[in-house]
Amino acid sequence: MTRPAEATREEWLSARKRLLAQEKELTRRLDALSAARRELPMVRIDKDYVFEGESGKASLADLFEGRRQLIVYHMMWRWDLDAGCPSCAMLLHNVGHLAHLHAQDTTFASVSRGPWESLRPYRDRMGWAFPMYSSFGGDFNYDFHVTLDESIAPVEYNYLGKAELERKGQAWHAEGEQPGTSVFWRDDDDMVFHTYSSYSRGGDILIGTHNYLDLTPLGRQRHVGEAMHHDHYGADQNHCH
Repeated sequence: MTRPAEATREEWLSARKRLLAQEKELTRRLDALSAARRELPMVRIDKDYVFEGESGKASLADLFEGRRQLIVYHMMWRWDLDAGCPSCAMLLHNVGHLAHLHAQDTTFASVSRGPWESLRPYRDRMGWAFPMYSSFGGDFNYDFHVTLDESIAPVEYNYLGKAELERKGQAWHAEGEQPGTSVFWRDDDDMVFHTYSSYSRGGDILIGTHNYLDLTPLGRQRHVGEAMHHDHYGADQNHCH
């Protein structure tokens, strides 16, 4: 454990003001990045995806629940655990009260390839109230590059092909289940468009726990891949890689 150096109040204030200047610059850069993200074009979704959730079968347009925008978190399914990935679970535990998104004409939902008969009890065990859907048996995960199987579709993760991932030493991203976030727009006629997707560490922005820990001297302490299900801390548990 690294203990912060001790200083006088005046020394601390001087260092804090230098850091504040960096924080302000980063805030300005993030604002500009968000503006650029909003200017991305969008792609029409022509495929009829079918999901299964609490109310039975649902289309992609149904997932909007009548709102204009939809944010989907692609939760990795751990077939060896018959449960969701612990790191994805930590991210999803940071989802706030949905009323704030709904007031901005935006719906949040999690989609996983886990079969609904396994996904539902897992959701209940985690205590989640947000909408969750299974995409099992469909193309959704493959089309949005969060389930990778080159026998079904060309491998692409975080906008890199298999050979590029292997050259970067990221072969583990070239197969199996991967995390991601996708955003969609719905027109009045229920035509749906894809506007944005992020992968890998692009999900950091959604993890409030990390943002809180980044304010502390010890920081995050655990790598995101070392997260556990909230009911397994202190016990042996397989990690998500």
